[in-house]
Amino acid sequence: QVQLVESGGGLVQPGGSLRLSCAASGSIFNIYTMGWYRQAPEKQRELVADITRGGSTKYADSVKGRFTISRDNANNTIYLQMNSLKPEDTAVYYCKAVIRSSTYGPIERLYWGQGTQVTVSS
Repeated sequence: QVQLVESGGGLVQPGGSLRLSCAASGSIFNIYTMGWYRQAPEKQRELVADITRGGSTKYADSVKGRFTISRDNANNTIYLQMNSLKPEDTAVYYCKAVIRSSTYGPIERLYWGQGTQVTVSS
């Protein structure tokens, strides 16, 4: 009964900016680490950035200095601010979260969103 919904993807020009959002909803007791992954055609899915409940962050080397991940614990939402976008950033971006559900008790589970397309092209 937990769902992750991404939004904010689209088409932008190189050098442009975009902000992705991921909102978790359902029978949630607590949310731990959340993050963004991306996958380009015929490429492996890779970590872009993640953030712990306490606010510690981790970024892929390819996006450091350009992307910023943040979270709003009160609204069960994370964001990915993407600046100075490059064509190689083109991919489907997926939200991931480690969640303890009210439905299933104390067990932590991993959830994925449906993904949102980001295309960087002139």
